[in-house]
Amino acid sequence: MIETIVEEKLLELLGDPDEGLPIRKSIRERLLRQKEAVASGERGEPFEEVTRRLGLE
Repeated sequence: MIETIVEEKLLELLGDPDEGLPIRKSIRERLLRQKEAVASGERGEPFEEVTRRLGLE
């Protein structure tokens, strides 16, 4: 979680250097497959499980 927060803050301060650049077709397809896998429950872990496992409830 800390890593994500730091990354978000850096992007906020510095901007995204890749913004506006084209995405290769193969990368776009891979990202869409990953998104579908997360949505169907094949990948990822629910936030509630992570917080419970880490004792952050």
